[in-house]
Amino acid sequence: MKKHIPNSITLLNLFSGCIGVIMAFHQQFDYALLCMLLSAAFDFCDGMAARALKAYSNIGKELDSLADVVSFGFLPGMLAFQLLHASSLTDTCQALPYLAFIITLFSALRLAKFNVDERQTTGFIGLATPANALFWGSLAATYKEFITTHPYLQVVLCIVMAYLLVAELPFFSLKFKNLHWKENKTRFLFLIGCVPLLVLFTKGAFVWIIAWYIALAITNNIVAKKSASPEQY
Repeated sequence: MKKHIPNSITLLNLFSGCIGVIMAFHQQFDYALLCMLLSAAFDFCDGMAARALKAYSNIGKELDSLADVVSFGFLPGMLAFQLLHASSLTDTCQALPYLAFIITLFSALRLAKFNVDERQTTGFIGLATPANALFWGSLAATYKEFITTHPYLQVVLCIVMAYLLVAELPFFSLKFKNLHWKENKTRFLFLIGCVPLLVLFTKGAFVWIIAWYIALAITNNIVAKKSASPEQY
């Protein structure tokens, strides 16, 4: 019985993602963001349940990716589509909003790469799909008026975020093995920076939190390359 518990939680992730897509289709962006947050919570809990119950399975791994494609791939793609569709660019190019689904395509590719990439045990190579999804969910729920009046900015964001999903760029995870500052400096800095962002921007905070996360990851990589000896290249 216990082996079915993690998969049931994963299915709740998928169900929440499906409801979120419907909310996005009807431009109920606040509810779409809420569904996305629920999916992220279920996505965290299914892995935790699998570890606690020692109920790992190949089916569970594949099911998790399939659920994530909907919740963190199709749902943010639909949100980005709706934002572009509401912009003035639709008057000149009716096909342009479909560019938004580059997010869905690259999210699926990123999830497939994650499943076969053995390097991503303690961190990520490329931006994680939940982080990308929360960026779009928060953007749609909070900054709809701004982004629809600046559609070229959104086009750039679609391309940049899609690229980051599959980029050969290391991103840190939030898994703590201990609480030592030296070993977790980046994680602590990230969490400390999140506090004022949440206070200032509430539901719009995820846009700035993910931007902060990306900036820290890029800075870490630049510093690591500069401090590495020539023999390490």
